[in-house]
Amino acid sequence: MKKNMGNSDRIFRFIIAAIIGVLYFTGTVSGTLGIVMLVLAGIFLLTSFISFCPLYAPFGISTCAMKKTNAKN
Repeated sequence: MKKNMGNSDRIFRFIIAAIIGVLYFTGTVSGTLGIVMLVLAGIFLLTSFISFCPLYAPFGISTCAMKKTNAKN
């Protein structure tokens, strides 16, 4: 599994997951919508920790920083 998420993408997902968690556990969001959002937050946390988004892979999207190479031709 090749990493396809950059640091800014990972931080953004982590912040969104934290906000959803706070909204759920304070009772602001509840019921079915709360459970769906909590599952989404879990997915965001998991993908941010492993630096891989399965939805990016089929489309060839990568938010990782490009590595500079010294090509001598």
